[in-house]
Order: sequence, then structure tokens, then C-alpha cells
Amino acid sequence: MTDSVNHPSHYTTGDIECIDAIKASMTMDEYLGYLRGNSIKYLWRYRQKHENGIEDLRKAEWYTRRLIQEFELDPFNDPLA
Repeated sequence: MTDSVNHPSHYTTGDIECIDAIKASMTMDEYLGYLRGNSIKYLWRYRQKHENGIEDLRKAEWYTRRLIQEFELDPFNDPLA
């Protein structure tokens, strides 16, 4: 069974998940902004997704949790501070 929120199969190539490749390609400030932007994107559009609105809310939650985890590792990396 695939998990379309936490580990979508179409975001993995071999052993590498897309989110890890994105993080490796960015500065920490850029990456935190990316996570924040995706959280906003999914919150912005969930009401327009009549069939999958709850999935967009879960995706927003996933990006927000990832942002929190990264921020907990080093709160001084916050690009919004």
C-alpha cells in the first residue's frame, strides 16, 4: 500500500526521496522557505479539492512538521527571523 502523503512512491528514485535531494541542493534558509511555502500552498488550495481536500491538509501538516523538525535542530537557521 502506498502512502501518498508521507512517502509517495512517485517521489522516490532508488533509495533517494525527492525531499532529501531538494534539501541537499539548497541552503538551509532556502530549504526552510521551501517547506514553509509548500505548507502555505496546500493550506491555500485544500478547499478547492473536493475529493482530496483532506489529503492536502495532511500534506500541509507533513511540510509543517518537517519545518518544525528542521527548526528544532537549529533555530538560528530561521530565514524569517
